[in-house]
Amino acid sequence: MAMRWPFTAAPAARPAEPDERALLRELAGGDRAAAEALVEATYHKVFGLLCKLSGNRDTAADLTQETYRRAWQALASFDGRAAFSTWLYRVATNVFLNHVRRPRPVVPLEDELAATIGTNEQPADELLATAEQEALLRRAVVALPDELRFAVSAHFWAEVPVREIARVEEISEVAVRKRLKRAFALLRLALGEVES
Repeated sequence: MAMRWPFTAAPAARPAEPDERALLRELAGGDRAAAEALVEATYHKVFGLLCKLSGNRDTAADLTQETYRRAWQALASFDGRAAFSTWLYRVATNVFLNHVRRPRPVVPLEDELAATIGTNEQPADELLATAEQEALLRRAVVALPDELRFAVSAHFWAEVPVREIARVEEISEVAVRKRLKRAFALLRLALGEVES
């Protein structure tokens, strides 16, 4: 007779997705809790998308704040054709592109600061190779034409379904899939992965 462990926990239930449209109506009525609920529901994916695009958590945090600031300013222009979160990913992508286009001064790393940077468990050559691959991919994605860049970053880095991208871009799902296919071909060329 097999013994059963008496303290098995029930699987944790996934929190229900918030009703974005209801929250937007409440937000239009001045409900601050609705704004907080929208941010809570979308923050991790927006931040994750910006981490992938920028390659830096600190920069992504700053860009995430700027995304929400711009989104709240432009909320009246949200027409509801797509999900609020999909529209927000488009705002985040535009915030990132504005950040990349803005000239920034180069600040040298001070010796004291350089000495405080800790070591990692992973060998330096592996870290460097991974970082270089991520940087190459990031640069290749950023270099894509806008409609291709948005399709790739929204679908793969923010996990937006093809149908939502089609709604926000006002094109068919087939057109989104064609954009993704074109983007992959361009990325393979840019990354030197074309097979002979």
